[in-house]
Amino acid sequence: MDTIKYTEIKQESSRIEIHGDNVEVIDVAQAEVRKIEIVAAAQAKAIAMKEEETAAAESSEEETAAAEEAAEAEEAAEAEEAAEAEESAVAEESAEEKSTEEDTAAEENSEAEEEAEDSPIPAVDSDEKVHVIGVRFRTAGKIYFFDPGEWEVRHGCHVIVETARGIEYGTVVGLPMDVKASKVTQPLKEVIRIATLEDNEIERSNREREKEAYRICQEKILAHGLDMKLINAEYTFDNSKVLFYFTADGRVDFRDLVKDLASVFRTRIELRQIGVRDETKILGGYGICGRPLCCHTWMSDFIPVSIKMAKEQNLSLNPGKISGVCGRLMCCLKNEADTYEELNRTLPKVGDEVQGNDGLSGQVESVNVLRQTVRILVEVDDEKEFHEYHVNDLTILRRRRRGGNRTRKDNAMDSKEAQELEKLESQERQESRGDNKNRGNKNRPNRNKNRRKQENNNAQ
Repeated sequence: MDTIKYTEIKQESSRIEIHGDNVEVIDVAQAEVRKIEIVAAAQAKAIAMKEEETAAAESSEEETAAAEEAAEAEEAAEAEEAAEAEESAVAEESAEEKSTEEDTAAEENSEAEEEAEDSPIPAVDSDEKVHVIGVRFRTAGKIYFFDPGEWEVRHGCHVIVETARGIEYGTVVGLPMDVKASKVTQPLKEVIRIATLEDNEIERSNREREKEAYRICQEKILAHGLDMKLINAEYTFDNSKVLFYFTADGRVDFRDLVKDLASVFRTRIELRQIGVRDETKILGGYGICGRPLCCHTWMSDFIPVSIKMAKEQNLSLNPGKISGVCGRLMCCLKNEADTYEELNRTLPKVGDEVQGNDGLSGQVESVNVLRQTVRILVEVDDEKEFHEYHVNDLTILRRRRRGGNRTRKDNAMDSKEAQELEKLESQERQESRGDNKNRGNKNRPNRNKNRRKQENNNAQ
């Protein structure tokens, strides 16, 4: 590449530039003018672009302000329309209420009955109604909602549905009904089909196979020497899983047992630890009343029970008399607890000093909660007599001091019984609080214990 040779000759009005073989004469004045023109054009272009940007920003601000003003105007108009609509709706509702009071009362009663019968399963908050049926998979089990779809189902028929455990065979326990969407777990699954004769035969066959699965699992538990009590075996309808329910006092490492069972059944195996109340619910039995257990026949969920309920009903606090087959406080203590609690609010306690409407006063000897009557010991003409009054005819003068008029022997017996009852109640609270929720973690190896052993060995 040739190098450019440049030579400049300064003159008043021109200069000469030599580029190789080319010689160019340049007018200096014109070049300076041209340079000034180029600079001025660039500055003018920059100013014009800046003015355009400023104008665009101002126009956008004006448009935004106009849009905000329009939105505010629309919101004000909508608010006025809503207020007018609300006023008209209130007027219409008042008119309709006056004209159709009986129909409205009947509808409210029917809705209250439906809401009382439905089991609340929380989901999204909505007042919309969905068409569902209630399906139960075991005796006295929980009721789950499904969409009947195009199938015409009736109470007591069997259906095939899809659940989290797979395809299941269930029983319809209620006619199709409309419930609020807030009571339905989303997404709502549809019924696959109404059970056919073939499905019924498969279900019967699964129940027979469960007996054999129970026997095999029991043998494997004995072979592995595990401290656990097998309660029940259950096949899913599509045989995709076998569930084994068991009880145990503490942690159980059943990993080898699961591998052994999987090699025998060639399907998924699930071992689930349950509590003593769940065990009684599955096995069933008879209570001290002579009737089948409530939890096995109709009660779908366990309810928390406390010693206070037995005290409110004036029952014996002997643990053997108020405990059920499962060894926990009887669930039926809850049946009348609310009624007794309401009735006891106005009644005095035994030992309280009261005065009747006839002016006689004395200590309360006994109360009849259901009749709302009180029997007091009064003194008449230097003789003591028992008088019975209705609770509305009495005035409480002084409350009995807690623990007064009691012997040490009575207090010792009550203390022993109280300790046993407190133990039962604490176990009750643990189970109702979901203590068994972490059973899966309990059955894992105690890594913390192993880690501490290793640290102690390293320290030594």
